[in-house]
This record gives sequence, structure tokens and C-alpha cells, in this order.
Amino acid sequence: METIFEKSKKGKRCSSIKPLRVPTHTIKNKYTRGDLNLPEVAEIDLVRHYTALSNRAFGVDTGFYPLGSCTMKYNPKLNDEAANLPGFTQIHPSQEVETVQGCMEAMYMLSEQLMEITGMDGISLQPSSGAHGEYLGLLLIDAYHKSRKQTGRTKILIPDSAHGTNPASAAMAGFEVVVVPSNADKGVDIDALKALVGNDTAALMLTNPTTLGLFEKNIKEIGKIVHDAGGLLYYDGANLNAIMGIARPGDMGFDVIHLNIHKTFSTPHGGGGPGSGPVGVKTALFPFLPNPSIIKTKRSEFEFKFLESSIGKIGAYYGNFGVYIKALAYILTLGGDGLKESSVMAVTNANYLKKGIADLYPTEKGRHCMHEFVVSLEDLKAKTGVSAMDIAKAMIDRGMHPPTMYFPLIVHEALMIEPTETESKDTLDNAIKVLRELYELALSNPQALKNAPATTVISRPDEALAARQPKVRG
Repeated sequence: METIFEKSKKGKRCSSIKPLRVPTHTIKNKYTRGDLNLPEVAEIDLVRHYTALSNRAFGVDTGFYPLGSCTMKYNPKLNDEAANLPGFTQIHPSQEVETVQGCMEAMYMLSEQLMEITGMDGISLQPSSGAHGEYLGLLLIDAYHKSRKQTGRTKILIPDSAHGTNPASAAMAGFEVVVVPSNADKGVDIDALKALVGNDTAALMLTNPTTLGLFEKNIKEIGKIVHDAGGLLYYDGANLNAIMGIARPGDMGFDVIHLNIHKTFSTPHGGGGPGSGPVGVKTALFPFLPNPSIIKTKRSEFEFKFLESSIGKIGAYYGNFGVYIKALAYILTLGGDGLKESSVMAVTNANYLKKGIADLYPTEKGRHCMHEFVVSLEDLKAKTGVSAMDIAKAMIDRGMHPPTMYFPLIVHEALMIEPTETESKDTLDNAIKVLRELYELALSNPQALKNAPATTVISRPDEALAARQPKVRG
């Protein structure tokens, strides 16, 4: 396919500009960037070019998208319509609060709903992503300990199965990262945790369900160990999709949480955005939340409140407002029973798909998964040379987006599969059929999988080179 610049022919135009009726003004060269070098094409060629490009994109509206730990589910278009209402879009964040009371009420309502869902006492909507929320949560933990004159708490404990952003966020916040090994059940090793906690422990960061899609059965004991040592418990909310309406992080003993509301509460977020990572806290950390917070006055009006003990702002203005409206619409549409049903269906779908391939794709034995599960193709690779990457690439030819590959690192040749609550039984049955066929093909004709995908413009790019030296322009 030709690029838009290759289609360009001098003199072609998408529109005609009327002759000037005012005197021309020449801008000095030092204020200009020179020739823009824009392509010259007819309007119909421009439309066809970008329509053809859009047809090459794959998303949740196109087909099955079981990207583990990312909750790439179908998002009702109603929520997008709500976020596009003029009262939400035709405003400016610098307006006086008296003129945006409806928008402030929406943010206040969302905060209240999220606190109820998670069991938290306060919340900030400012962070623009999950990782941004992690960073804020760690800054709050740091501020809490410093307010208590415990400056020696410099270490963050993180399980070896954690999301990669956890240690990155901890390091960015100035903490030393200490890895906690997993036990035989792929949960936190309690004995190892007891040996690691101490007067230098600031917090333990934990995802529950874990990245392996397993509920941490010892969460109460884990929380007590950390709290008895004077540390705090941090909740990575990436997997909240599995427990909404069933269990609350605040009731498990977590002190600080972040939520990926773009994942769990209905915002399409492929390609890196848009996102939102609200942070919830228990009462002891509330004084350190970013300024400003939204409060409701006795007159049922809404105001911004600024605290002297706040760590300051964590983002421009008040965060990604459009994502808030989509999340609020999703929550209000489903209600408490609907949110619980969503979680039940997410867990049901994952277990159904897992069982359908369990005899060929080994997973954690003897346990039901939550909303996602991780399979290992280590034995298949040893027998046939076919890797997890090969299976994932072959799924593309069958009209499916690959699952997350080679993560978490504690599982070799891993595929992390999350079917989400919005997929039908027909879709799951087809996925089971395809995965079983690919396994059999690996045994009979492994080279066919190593040549996959055959239906894409680019088959097997050098992924390491693409990550390190991306070519972002023609």
C-alpha cells in the first residue's frame, strides 16, 4: 500500500481557497519552519487512503481481543454518547466553579461510587493512567511515613508475579524495590514475606486477583504481617474487573489503591489511551491527596477544597474528564447488581475457556482462575520448537488478537488470556476450537506456525529493533 506521500502529485488539491481580499503580509523567515511538505492529493484519494488504513486496524469492535490483564472488552456506545453531551464538552477547566456545577457533581458522584465499590474513604481522580496512579499512591505512602517521622521506610515489597509498572513506579518515587518470591501455589510466600518486612518497609504492592488470575487466599494474613511491621498495603487495581460487587480491597486491608477505570469502567483504550487511574485511600492518608478535592456544601453545591498537607498536584487540571463520564454512565447503567454480574461473567468466561483447552495448554492445576489465566507452552516448545509467540502469531490469521505473551515472567513460554465478560459463548467456543487446532498443527507442521501470520501486511518484524529504534515517520 502506498503512503499518502507516495500518492502525492503536484497540483492536486482537496479544496480550493478563494483569492485574498486583504493585503498580504510576509512573515519573516526566522519565525517560520519552512516548507510544510504536505502531500498533494484529491479529496477522494485522501478519504480512500485513510479508510483503507482504518480497515487494517484490529480492535474489540472487530473481533476477539483476549489481551490478558488489560480488559479489552466491548464498551457500550451509550457511554461515549454521554461523554459527548455539549454540557460536558463545551466547557473549559478554568471556568468559575459556579458555571460548571454539573460537571463537578459528576466528578463527585463518580468519586462516591468508586469509594463504595472499593471500600475506600477518599479518592483523587487526577492521575491519567494506572501507572500514574501507582506513582501517586507511592508518593502518598512516602508522605504518610514522613509525617510520622519514619524516614527510614525506604523499601517497597513487590511479588515476583507483579505488573512491570509496579517496580518502575516504586523506583521513580525514590524507593528501593525488594522482590517477594511466590510459593508453590503461585501466591505470596508467607515465610519469605515475614523475613523481608521490617522497620525499613514502606509498603507491599499487590494485585488481587494476581497477574496469574488467581485470588490471593492469604490476603488477610499478608496484610497483618505488613501492618504489624508498620508498613502499608497498596492495591494495584488492574484486575478489579474480577471482583466488583463481590469483594472490596478496603475490606481486605488495603490502605491505598489505584483503579484503571479505562479498563474496568468502559473506555476504549487501545493504542495507549485515553486512560484514568484514580487513587483511593483510607482515612489516615486522606490529608495528603492531591489538591484540589471536590466537596459538597450544605447548600448542595460543589466546591474545590485545598489542603495544606497535600502533596500538591499530580496532573494538569483535574484529570481526563471524558473518561470519568464514561465510567459514571457505565456504573449508573449497570447498578450494583449489574457490576457484580459483570464480574461473575468475567470469571465464568475465563474458566470456561480455560477448561476447554486445559488438556493441551497447561495452567495452574487444581484451582479455578478469576477473570484471566496463564498457560505455559514450555513443553510444546520442547517437543516441536513451536513457541508461545508462534501460537500467538497464528491466532492473527484466524481473526483473533493475540493474548499477552511472555508475562508474567515466572511462567515460561506464557500466554495470558482474558476473555472478558462481554464475549459470547459462540466466540469462546470458536477460540477453543482455534487454539486446539493450532496445538495439533504444531505437532504435525510446526513450520506453518513459524511462518505465521500470513494474512498481515508485515509478518514477523524484528520486535526488539522496533521497540528500540521505532520508525515513526516515512
